[in-house]
Amino acid sequence: MSSESSAPGGSPRTPRPGTQKSSGSVTKKGERSVKEKPPTVLPPVGEEEPKNPEEYQCTGVLETDFAELCTRLGYTDFPKVVTRPRPHPIFISSASMSEKPTPDDQRLSASCSLNSLESKYVFFRPTIQVELEQDDSKAVKEIYIRGWRVEDRILGIFSKCLPSLSQLQAINFWKVGLTDKTLTTFIALLPLCSSTLRKVSLEGNPLPKQSYHKLMAPDSTIAHLSLRNNNIDDHGAQLLGQALSTLHSCNRTLVSLNLGFNHIGDEGAGYIADGLRLNRSLLWLSLAHNRIQDKGALKLAEVLRPFELTHTEVVERRRLLLEKGSQERSRSPSSSRHGDFKMDRDKSQTLGMSAAALADKPDKMQTMKAPKGLSKKKEKPGEVVKKEEKSGSGQSPTQGTPKKEDTAKSSKGKVTIPEQKQSKGKGTKMGSKEKRSILLESELVAETTEMINPLLEPVEHRDGKVFMPGNKVLLHLNLLRNRITEVGLEAFLTAVQYQVQFKSKGVSKGPVGLLWLSLAKNCFDPQCPMYTTIQELMLPRDPIKTKLREEEAMAFPI
Repeated sequence: MSSESSAPGGSPRTPRPGTQKSSGSVTKKGERSVKEKPPTVLPPVGEEEPKNPEEYQCTGVLETDFAELCTRLGYTDFPKVVTRPRPHPIFISSASMSEKPTPDDQRLSASCSLNSLESKYVFFRPTIQVELEQDDSKAVKEIYIRGWRVEDRILGIFSKCLPSLSQLQAINFWKVGLTDKTLTTFIALLPLCSSTLRKVSLEGNPLPKQSYHKLMAPDSTIAHLSLRNNNIDDHGAQLLGQALSTLHSCNRTLVSLNLGFNHIGDEGAGYIADGLRLNRSLLWLSLAHNRIQDKGALKLAEVLRPFELTHTEVVERRRLLLEKGSQERSRSPSSSRHGDFKMDRDKSQTLGMSAAALADKPDKMQTMKAPKGLSKKKEKPGEVVKKEEKSGSGQSPTQGTPKKEDTAKSSKGKVTIPEQKQSKGKGTKMGSKEKRSILLESELVAETTEMINPLLEPVEHRDGKVFMPGNKVLLHLNLLRNRITEVGLEAFLTAVQYQVQFKSKGVSKGPVGLLWLSLAKNCFDPQCPMYTTIQELMLPRDPIKTKLREEEAMAFPI
């Protein structure tokens, strides 16, 4: 009994080998199946997979587009787009001040103080301030970013959403931590924006390489550029002066340039003056709060009156004159008529024009040169053809050229001879008139479409030197709080006197010179006679003060 009881009791402890292998193989296959086919985990309800930002089509609403692009890129804490706050005046009546505050007013004031405390903390959070159009509450007109670092990822988002803003006019960055790399990215972004974007302000962003001149490239469309408080020194001013104009390139879109609160000295002011020599688009320039002394002031004042051209500029001027003359000769009607007549003569020779027709040319020329009285008395059949051709002398040269069929059919040469007459005698007068009219039209088109090179302006020759009349396009010059003494002041007095005399000569068309000049807070006495004379000369030229005086005169008539 003991042996039988032990047998069944030992069977569970020592199972059969076949059973153990089979069970082990089953467990291994189960494990492999689990590893090879992991269970699919369904996303929880309400959550979506991250979308591709490249597939997003911007709607033109900056707040919506910026938030959506940041979300698609995985940014959870990103700057909010808010309307730029405007201070509103608060008018408090005397009756409300005399009344005692009620308990409700006290509770309201406590809640307002709590809200103001929260708003102070919210003020330090990064935001994108925008100004909207009055007609359209969603159309962004200006963008202001102040006090937080703009990185490449933010500029990448801007490159996607800013082009859809059709009415964007200005971008203002104040202390956003720009670098030379991010500035290059920002400049590449500007051509993608709307054509209405004309104003860029980068203030409080000093760069090691001072590559601000890239914003003033010849293909730039920026009209108003502010670079205040960027620690721009003489090297940066050199790059900016070269961007204004050189002998072979010139910026033709920039209207105003603000370089205030920088470190520009005499050398840098000289570079800016060199850029003003051949620049005829800049109207407004501010060099306030810099380190300019008399040497730099002399260079700036020299550009405002007739100055001598350098040898390189004289050589370039002669080259431009030769090029202009060759272009005019190629466009002149007389040269084209001579060319057409030569082609007609060659064609007639190839077609085998009869020698008799060629021999009759002198006789026909004599009949054409006959007095007008005889021609009135006796009208010949050839006169009708001559009158018709005379009446058609105002046509273009290509219209007067004969065809091959005409030259082949007409053996008497009635078509080619009047063309020869037009190229000689009275025909030269008509051609010169047409040439003058065509040149005038081309000059008008050139003035409206493109700016004439300043080196082609009328010059004055004195003592074997060539003098240009000076820059009269610049209207506003601010040199407030520099280090100019009476030496530099005298140079500006000479320049202002010249521009006043130039305007008094009765020149109605064209630029008139400075209308506003600020030299206050420099190293000279405000009661200095030269400074007083400059103010007296500039007072009637200032359009704002002139308008104020007219309004006062109309309001208070004598």
